[in-house]
Amino acid sequence: MIGHKLKVARAAAGMSLRGLAEVMDGLVSAQAIGKYERDEDMPGSRVLIALADALGVTEDYLLAKDEIALEGVDFRKKAGSSTREEATLEARTIHMLERYLAVEDLLHLRSVDWEQPRSAPYPVADLRDAEDAARSVRDDWGLGNEPIPKLAELLEERGIKVMSLDLDDIDGLAAKVRRGDRDAARVIVIKRSTWSERKRFNLAHELGHMVLQVMPGIDEEKAAHRFAGAFLMPADVLRAEVGANRSSLSLGELVALKERFGVSVQAITYRCKDLGIINQTAFAKLFKVFAERGWRTAPFAEPATMGPELEEPKRFERLCYRALAEGIIGEARAAEFLGISVRELDARLDQVAA
Repeated sequence: MIGHKLKVARAAAGMSLRGLAEVMDGLVSAQAIGKYERDEDMPGSRVLIALADALGVTEDYLLAKDEIALEGVDFRKKAGSSTREEATLEARTIHMLERYLAVEDLLHLRSVDWEQPRSAPYPVADLRDAEDAARSVRDDWGLGNEPIPKLAELLEERGIKVMSLDLDDIDGLAAKVRRGDRDAARVIVIKRSTWSERKRFNLAHELGHMVLQVMPGIDEEKAAHRFAGAFLMPADVLRAEVGANRSSLSLGELVALKERFGVSVQAITYRCKDLGIINQTAFAKLFKVFAERGWRTAPFAEPATMGPELEEPKRFERLCYRALAEGIIGEARAAEFLGISVRELDARLDQVAA
């Protein structure tokens, strides 16, 4: 039966039952499609082909039995986001994950299980414990204290699926991924258009949620924020750069630090306050300046801003190219995995070859 796959593909495409029926030129009614999704009926071959065509998938995809589900979904969203937007994003995430995991299986890659740090989960009874947890993750993963140049790539190397999607009122999500009787994988979705400094902090924040065990009475979001700051800007390195105690920080100095650590000026200022490098008065003065310059609101036009493309996950795309080059899949399947046309795939391959 195709119910689950059909419903996910339709939701991922942002279509209602009626909208899908209209795209199919009335070949079947919205009520009939609803029956297919509830597994109360099965479409004939002609309708199955039309459904696949309308949704931009193959008939094999709709007929495949393998199903995955998201658990413990945590959205990063604005106040105005709707339940429908959340449901659509979940479906899009599942839809892309199915392709991601499928190409891994085709290449016989054992990377579904994420490489959880040896000492995790780290209990957090005080926000300073999140600081220690970040240091332990760096130690367990052999990262040293230097800034991390490509965080999305690092997390993918450790088995966390990082996906970038075009989003509106939701900045992304993090969740566990269940597939059959396999151990849970992990996924983080980020907003493609977001500036890379924010992407990096969001990724580190979600990693914090994965490895911290927050005790009652501790704000989980604040703990994840403290972890993210400590993970991206190790205390010893930052103190070596700016000193242990300062009465103020100049904007030029903050911008130079931003270029070193790949985080926003505001994140650096918060970090300096958390470490006691500056006091609350100096912190408030700086944030007043940030607000006056428009850095606190969209488009967050800080100096030396990193473009969105600088922190984009690329592993899935590389795996698709590899499977194509090794003759495991053809161009049509590779284009389907990537969610593009065969013409666009050819253009990308020409660009890579050049």
